[in-house]
Amino acid sequence: MHKNLVIVESPAKAKTIEKFLGDGYFVTSSMGHVRDLEKKDFGIDIEKKYHPKYIITPDKKKVVTELRKLSKDAEMVWLASDEDREGEAIAWHLKEVLKLKPENTKRIVFHEITKDAILNAVENPRSIDENLVNAQQARRVLDRIVGFEVSPVLWKKVKPSLSAGRVQSVAVRLIVEREREIINFKSESSFRVNGYFLVEDKEGKQTELKAELSKRFDNKKEAFAFLEKCKNADFSVADVVKRPGKRSPAKPFTTSTLQQEASRKLSFSVSQTMAVAQRLYESGKITYMRTDSVNLSGLAINTSKQKIQELHGDKYVKIRNYKTKTKGAQEAHEAIRPTYMDNETVDGSGQEKRLYDLIWKRTIASQMADAELEKTTVTISISNTSEKFVATGEVLIFDGFLRVYIESTDDDNGSNGSGDVIIPPVKINDLLEMSSAIATQRFSQRPPRFTEASLVKRLEELGIGRPSTYAPTITTIQNRNYVVKEDRPGIERNYDVLTLRNQNISEKTKTEITGAEKSKLFPTDVGMVVNDFLIDNFQQIMDYNFTAKVEKEFDDIAEGKKIWNEMIDAFYQPFHENVEDALKNSERSKGERILGIDPKTEKEVSVKIGRFGPVAQLGQASTDGEGEKPQFASLRAGQHLETITLEEALDLFKLPRELGEYEDKKVTVAIGRFGPYVRHDNKFVSLGKEDDPFSVKLDRAIELIEAKREKDRKAVIKVFEQEPDLRVLNGRWGPYISFKKKNYKIPKKTNAEELTLEDCMNIINNAPEPKSKRGRKK
Repeated sequence: MHKNLVIVESPAKAKTIEKFLGDGYFVTSSMGHVRDLEKKDFGIDIEKKYHPKYIITPDKKKVVTELRKLSKDAEMVWLASDEDREGEAIAWHLKEVLKLKPENTKRIVFHEITKDAILNAVENPRSIDENLVNAQQARRVLDRIVGFEVSPVLWKKVKPSLSAGRVQSVAVRLIVEREREIINFKSESSFRVNGYFLVEDKEGKQTELKAELSKRFDNKKEAFAFLEKCKNADFSVADVVKRPGKRSPAKPFTTSTLQQEASRKLSFSVSQTMAVAQRLYESGKITYMRTDSVNLSGLAINTSKQKIQELHGDKYVKIRNYKTKTKGAQEAHEAIRPTYMDNETVDGSGQEKRLYDLIWKRTIASQMADAELEKTTVTISISNTSEKFVATGEVLIFDGFLRVYIESTDDDNGSNGSGDVIIPPVKINDLLEMSSAIATQRFSQRPPRFTEASLVKRLEELGIGRPSTYAPTITTIQNRNYVVKEDRPGIERNYDVLTLRNQNISEKTKTEITGAEKSKLFPTDVGMVVNDFLIDNFQQIMDYNFTAKVEKEFDDIAEGKKIWNEMIDAFYQPFHENVEDALKNSERSKGERILGIDPKTEKEVSVKIGRFGPVAQLGQASTDGEGEKPQFASLRAGQHLETITLEEALDLFKLPRELGEYEDKKVTVAIGRFGPYVRHDNKFVSLGKEDDPFSVKLDRAIELIEAKREKDRKAVIKVFEQEPDLRVLNGRWGPYISFKKKNYKIPKKTNAEELTLEDCMNIINNAPEPKSKRGRKK
């Protein structure tokens, strides 16, 4: 019999804990997903490189048997799963599945994997919190009710293989509504005027003071008239205001703010951030990464103070005790911070080092002094008009926390530095000489599309979801092809510039790129159609307030104020009636839109969601099935059901397009399910991203055909006359064997060119069974 059995979710976490608990504790692991526990199919494949104390088995079902045996032999079983609701539910399920006895079972929780935290948890165990378990159960049951009941409605009424979810559907709605705001946005132009005045600086050198006119003009004529006035105007300083200012550091990281800042500063996706943070937590380098709290422990504050004093001196220290204001903060323990503040860097992958550096700097900065500024505003009057120029400047007096960390915003993408904008010394009534004035045409900005970071911020503002839900939600809506994250090039736009210099006004037209997007979230046509169908038929679950209200009810269950199954019952009865009504009475939706009539064929042109995505349709299918069949053409990248015009749709039917002949065989170009392609001799070659299927020429198509042939030739390493179906090929991941439409790995350190037919057949015969067939239920 061994003394203790400690159960945690992962081998990495177990390995870290074991360092602090010593040989008296037996550490194993189990799968962190409750749904797998319920199926008695939990546990993970733990590589044999880990300590032999860990359970090592590729068969997950054996883990339950093994854990039962170990728990019976242990004097005390410690359930050490994570401290959030899901972790509490895991502990409860383990207790039930393993039939653990209360007298020799203890639940321990900790926010960081350090010796003090682990030993303190062991000294202060508690029982399983049934309220937290019920809150997790309620969330899972309600989310499955929504998904399992609504998804089949989408299959019948929109398109097969679609899905709905309580949080994911609302997230898609946010992105769709923002896209429609952008589609309907009408940009308006105005003219902004900047004046440049000659002033002597402190050293007596002449410098330029830039000031902006307090008014914008609606058109070029008005801007031109103002510059005419400036020719004969006198300029003087009407007012100089200097006032002290300060900037305070950002609060320590919560889950959502870490996701946002890692996206802006490190270009990490939300799921990538959580995966890297998980590794840092499990290796004992940061505190728990799923939290709504901005609170720091006394130990963290004191060690941060010592580090700041060591690096920068006493004047940079300012202790702050942050309070969590988030409603229903379920993981209100401590913010995300390094476990040891004296470790400025850590070992690990490049991603782990970068994310740790971000967390360390943010935590240190939160306990540093404010940055002190002096803000200066100079108002310049114009003798012959009531308008005024205004110059603003900001001088950094004391850098404070800015020495370590500057928070990014969605607008600046991390570029908001602390650079000084110095105003030259001027006094009231000083006369100023204008060196030039420039009136530039500017355009009103459309609403910004969401990034992953700004979507997380908006979901949090609306009270939708919790820290643990943001990453899987954003991943799911992309995997379901409701949303795509991509870059898009901008378009050229002309703008006018009027310049007054030396009493002459010149006019020039310049060009700029507008509308360029980087890593933004765009709704697909399928996403927009599904969103509209759900709003029309399931207003309750698509309502932002409902989703936030549900989160509040989960919090009430966690606090013991509500009974979870009563809350589910109150939701389910009317919701199920809504589902039944939608199945019977809702109209089938494919987002169909009639664009007009083709002038050549006089057939109707429309667009809709087809089997493989959005398509244009020319003509209508006859009711008896004997008439001429309609033509279909896939929409191109960047085209949408809601915005495509009749002319653009008709262009799609110009394909397939015959380019000519090569080697006495036709060469055609078309767009298929996987994009534009060239067809020749019944073989298909993809066009490059730079190739337009509507304008590509025969010589370019031949070039692509020959390039594909050369690639195919290089791919063949070896063939055998005795077995024509067997080939040794060079693939993306290295050499492999192809035999009767199946591929087989070649063992490492094997020279593929030296393989004989016998060698190949041995590899094929001894190949492991494909993973997809393992553990298949019969």
